[in-house]
Amino acid sequence: MFSKEEYNVWKIRMQARLVAQDDDMWFVITDGPIKIMNPNTAITILDGAPQWTEKPRMEWKSEDKKISNMDNVAKDILYKTLDNNMFSKIQTCTTAKEI
Repeated sequence: MFSKEEYNVWKIRMQARLVAQDDDMWFVITDGPIKIMNPNTAITILDGAPQWTEKPRMEWKSEDKKISNMDNVAKDILYKTLDNNMFSKIQTCTTAKEI
């Protein structure tokens, strides 16, 4: 369980637990949810045009769904380590990074 007094111990345990779930899971915590992207295949890519575009959800393959769901898995793991008092402070957070 999370404890303000032992935050450093909790953080190490959470990092180990999240990375054990998936190698990229800690990046969801530090960088935010992973977006599923496609390379920009426009004939001419003008200066300032994105090199990548967000992949439409209808085109996602099962691996894309798994990657996109990592934020939900991380939130679930974090929620399970918080008591009701701490949970009430983070319940409006929408991503694992915000938590």
